[in-house]
Amino acid sequence: MSILGKIFTWWDGATVGTLLNSWARGEKVGEDRLGNRYYRAKKGHRRWVIYKGSNDASRVPPEWHGWLHGTFDELPADVLPAPRAWEREPTPNLTGSAGAYRPAGALERGGRRAAATGDYEAWRPGAD
Repeated sequence: MSILGKIFTWWDGATVGTLLNSWARGEKVGEDRLGNRYYRAKKGHRRWVIYKGSNDASRVPPEWHGWLHGTFDELPADVLPAPRAWEREPTPNLTGSAGAYRPAGALERGGRRAAATGDYEAWRPGAD
């Protein structure tokens, strides 16, 4: 991305201010399997992430989410056990994409709902 793109966009990667802050006041502590880089302030307790690609919080793996929010102070590789065989990879938020959940009756699936079954009776005030 060009320098103008970095100055005027915030939704795809870090802004110029965040990059400068990371280089000047931050200490890189790690990187996840998606390429996101994690920093902490050299002075103080601030922690942040620079995403590789779009800025979407659902792209932060659970172990790094815990570290970012101060659930534990040690780095995830030092404090967490190895992943179990039954654990699945986290999935990103699919809202607004072709992979989003669309239940029966949604406009994207034709907009047809199942017929009412007759088991619903509307409430009427005073009727007991």
